[in-house]
Amino acid sequence: MTTAPRFAAIDCGTNSIRLLIAEVFPDGSLNELNRDNIIVRLGQGVDATGRFADEALERVDAALSTYADRMIEFGVQDVMMGATSATRDAANREEFFEISKRHLGRIRSGLSAEVITGEREAELSFNGAVTDLGALGDEERVCVIDLGGGSTEFVVRTASGSVNESYSANMGCVRLTERYLHTQPPAASEVAEAEAFVQQMMGDVQEAVDLSAVDRVVGVAGTMTTMSSLTLGLTEYDPERNHMSEHSLEDFRATARDLLARTTEQRMELGPMHPGRADVIGGGAIVVDVFTMLFLEQGLKFITVSEKDILDGILAEVVRRNG
Repeated sequence: MTTAPRFAAIDCGTNSIRLLIAEVFPDGSLNELNRDNIIVRLGQGVDATGRFADEALERVDAALSTYADRMIEFGVQDVMMGATSATRDAANREEFFEISKRHLGRIRSGLSAEVITGEREAELSFNGAVTDLGALGDEERVCVIDLGGGSTEFVVRTASGSVNESYSANMGCVRLTERYLHTQPPAASEVAEAEAFVQQMMGDVQEAVDLSAVDRVVGVAGTMTTMSSLTLGLTEYDPERNHMSEHSLEDFRATARDLLARTTEQRMELGPMHPGRADVIGGGAIVVDVFTMLFLEQGLKFITVSEKDILDGILAEVVRRNG
């Protein structure tokens, strides 16, 4: 009996580094074997210094060592590692690439992390997010929002391809928290300043992406999925309950406002909250607060949350290149 080939995808963002391992069958179907997430805070201080902190690189080194061991254990034949927002900004990014080359080379010689542009990140996020959306009308406009640590991607597409717009905005949970939110809980003046910045950035988004005629909104990545579990009232994080869950925009916005009113310690008491996300999710909550209000004003009522995102899009790339 021939064993199905096994491939892996790694997404290294501003706040976390994630691994997905799957086996691929001849008909193209996938069997997910492992999905993991380690908070490394690679973007720590990058907004202020323009460089990766030594301790952040050490955390990435340790995480990739763990992931390489796991990929060897599962018999992975090929892997692609995408590096997104933080890596695009850092002056000493070559140190990061040397670390990635050392660990990925254990899987296949010569491999290294690949910098993903904002536009490409948006495309991969969309491809992953819509995997389980089901049949879409040819002209149904789907907006996927990938809210990360350093940036937020907005993608609007139709199944027919008549609309294909995207924009990567330099606003994310880590970037906004480090820049604006310095007290516990965030002071009203800090929140107002951060919201003003996000509203300004949303103006840039709307110049590039027509959000006015969107039929469906899909949110992906850790801030969104954590807020999904909280909005559902869960006592612990549950990816199965999160995936393809639908929330009223009003309820989702209320969750964002609740998070902003809490200290880091109070957020840590929430069952679904990852300890490495509690101190920065307030920045993400501000982005959610602003875009949910925008869509509510346009008459939209719901947001769908997907556990599948850029990581699944990267895995699809690995499968294609091994076609």
